Amino acid sequence: MSEAKIALVTGANKGIGHEIAAGLGALGYRVGVGARDEARRESAVEKLRAAGADAFGVPLDVTGDRSVTDAAELVERRAGRLDVLVNNAGVSGETGPGWEQDPTALDLAMVRAVVETNVFGVIRVTNAMLPLLRRSASPRVVNVSSSLASLSRQSDPEFAASPVMAAYAPSKSYLNAVTVQYARRFAGTNILINAACPGLVATDFTGFTGPRTPEQGAATAIRLATLPDDGPTGAFFEDAGVIPW
Repeated sequence: MSEAKIALVTGANKGIGHEIAAGLGALGYRVGVGARDEARRESAVEKLRAAGADAFGVPLDVTGDRSVTDAAELVERRAGRLDVLVNNAGVSGETGPGWEQDPTALDLAMVRAVVETNVFGVIRVTNAMLPLLRRSASPRVVNVSSSLASLSRQSDPEFAASPVMAAYAPSKSYLNAVTVQYARRFAGTNILINAACPGLVATDFTGFTGPRTPEQGAATAIRLATLPDDGPTGAFFEDAGVIPW
């Protein structure tokens, strides 16, 4: 029997992140459950183990240098390498009526907090985990983004009904741009890195609104995490295929 592949999912204690971890666990991956809250993290690990997954907890606050360094050291001790990194942890920032963020009334401190998690956190975690990913025969990195990040869609009148999210949406556009830069840096190597849109999923992140289940929202990220060696890199996907930048 071949040795199990190792995955780390950030923000995996609930919602889409938990379902990504569950999906990878069901495929035989040994899954690190990255989360800040100890009680929720351990509860998620227990739930995954009860479902038959080989899961372990990874204390992880993506906004903290020390926390991320410690997490990388823990994964090295527990597994020795990393085959899959799913950067799922994210925040929306405060919203007003209609789940909107008015660009003319933004609290810059809130914007900074959103970017700190959604962009800087991804860079911080990815760079800390790179030495472990380089030990894998087929490393995969998946950044969980949003269709709200698509400048093409957001400027299309057909998508005018989508909410104005002047902090969250640009943070995900920034994340997409960072994803492309990593893909360029890793061109010609075995590291594949892509962005995934889960769609509008009913979780506490969205106030439990949206037509999609967390399991459905996790599907694209799981597919990108398990790409074959000749799979795409530096692209943005949803269930239906590629999303225009």
